[in-house]
Amino acid sequence: MLNRILSKDLPRSPWLAGLLVILFLGLAFAPFLFPGVKALNVAAKVLIFIALVASFDLLLGYTGIVSFAHTMFFGIGAYGVAISLGAAETPNWGSLAVGVLAALLVSLVLSLVIGLFSLRVKAIFFAMITLAVATAFLTLASQLSDITGGEDGLTFRVPEWLSPGFRLQEEPLQTPLGEVVLNGRFITYYLLFTVVCAIFLVLLRIVNSPFGRVLQAIRENDFRAEALGYRTVVYRTLSNVLSAAFATLAGCLLALWLRYNGPDTSLSFEIMLDILLIVVIGGMGTLYGAVIGSVLFVLAQSYLQDLLRWLGSVTEGLPLLPAIFTPDRWLLWLGLLFVLSVYHFPTGIVGRLRERAILARLKELQ
Repeated sequence: MLNRILSKDLPRSPWLAGLLVILFLGLAFAPFLFPGVKALNVAAKVLIFIALVASFDLLLGYTGIVSFAHTMFFGIGAYGVAISLGAAETPNWGSLAVGVLAALLVSLVLSLVIGLFSLRVKAIFFAMITLAVATAFLTLASQLSDITGGEDGLTFRVPEWLSPGFRLQEEPLQTPLGEVVLNGRFITYYLLFTVVCAIFLVLLRIVNSPFGRVLQAIRENDFRAEALGYRTVVYRTLSNVLSAAFATLAGCLLALWLRYNGPDTSLSFEIMLDILLIVVIGGMGTLYGAVIGSVLFVLAQSYLQDLLRWLGSVTEGLPLLPAIFTPDRWLLWLGLLFVLSVYHFPTGIVGRLRERAILARLKELQ
């Protein structure tokens, strides 16, 4: 049953399987295990990045396409929800659906145009074209104040059930894992969790289908794939469209969770760099890498300063160490952790764990 749900793409490593189970249970029960506001925000951000990075891995890891326009589609999803709900006198599920569908339609048209006109060029030129388009879209979002709110962004209300003030019951629910308040944030979190799980399973099905096998063939040698009769431009364009659609859905989830969207929130080039780092850390061409990489990166981004502050207090009085562990240098430590992860896991964490599992099986056979 599990094999069918995961599209016959099992982790293939006991360590990886155990790690994925722990992360899944941690995210599934995050409102119970981590009731604090910051912890729940971190868990929601992890979920959103899993969907966003997995959709990008469809392009980079499985098709071999380098695109810098991924955050543009992410931002389109966020702005679609923000504009639709912000324009509604009484936000409801209908206005939310309109915003999501409008964002998907815009992403479909843009990704199709970019794919048809740009994917015939060499990889580096396509990357530059997508970077130019994404930069132009960011500029438009910053300047069209009447529609997007400009640099200030848009703050909006969400349907009543998703509002933080909404209560399913007044008293907190007592559970074996602790008490939890059944409010709008609780419902929104599990909406995010359900949608992200669905996106991940659909992406697993896509990459393990005959269509996904052709994408991998194009990644390995597009000339041979073309010689076998596959229209590589068509397959690359479809991959671009699918990736954009899932990134748009991730943007919609971000807007729902934050109840705000602006250029720096969803269109920043820093988000694109974060996506690239997560793909490399987790492992390209392995959707499970999106899960591992997103969790590690978001946790480091959110708690590394707190860890350095604690280390600084512990080493207080010792020479040099408090200055090294100052929270202001968290980006330096984050960069060092990234370099170490690439050095020790050149194929990503998932790739490394799978390689170790294969070597262990070969030794058993010998």
